[in-house]
Amino acid sequence: MRLGVTMFSTDLAMPVPELARAAEERGFSSLLFPEHTHIPVSRRTPPAGGQAELPEEYKRTVDPLVALGAAAAVTTRIRLGTAILLAAQREPIVTAKAVATLDHLSGGRVMLGIGFGWNVEEIENHGVPYRERREVARRNVLAMRALWSEEVASFEGVEPSWSWPKPVSGPPVYVGGAAGPKMFAHVAEYAEGWMPIGGKGIKAALPALREACEQAGRPMAEVIPIGTLPTQDKLDYFAELGIEEVVANLPSGPADRVLPVLDSYAERFLS
Repeated sequence: MRLGVTMFSTDLAMPVPELARAAEERGFSSLLFPEHTHIPVSRRTPPAGGQAELPEEYKRTVDPLVALGAAAAVTTRIRLGTAILLAAQREPIVTAKAVATLDHLSGGRVMLGIGFGWNVEEIENHGVPYRERREVARRNVLAMRALWSEEVASFEGVEPSWSWPKPVSGPPVYVGGAAGPKMFAHVAEYAEGWMPIGGKGIKAALPALREACEQAGRPMAEVIPIGTLPTQDKLDYFAELGIEEVVANLPSGPADRVLPVLDSYAERFLS
């Protein structure tokens, strides 16, 4: 079982280079960061986690691709990813270039977790109607995959074009979110895997995911639970389901809050 970590990286949290070095030194497999471009103060949309108030870190997230570039510069082995990059809120040509550059410079260590978003006003501020966010995200990811893989790429609204560097690793794409037919249709069409949050309900969802992949004529998608609070029993359970990597949650805070948790995970699950 590989164990990665994710943290809301902010301007007040443990600096990214220090976190990346610490995670790699302790043997973690991956380091993932979430994304919010901004948080409108109207707060029309309640917090996705059910909190009474939106946690402070949501307002202060760093750009994940820039942060991962800083992490790449001080590490050599750990995989670098997003959990979750909000694909509907990003222009695909520029984002494809940034991801490919990060993967090229890091030696093929990028894993791209993408999602559709939950904050209605945040999404709409990008000119994307909330009900259309899934289709916009799909279109953007397919456009990026064309730019990464084709010598001359074209897609809706973009004439045949060159774009280098090409990524080393692909990179693999994972779709984050709750189980369901729409989710698994997206995974089966254009992603290597599914990134459920936490892990509850995964066993019951696997048959539907497998069926969606079979109908698409492709191998079973990889499943990587993210934001998990790990226990040995939980990791053993995931392993029994055939899951090979889990991403554990770290608190968003300074080093004196983060490092004890990182050390605890390493001592309990990586030793």
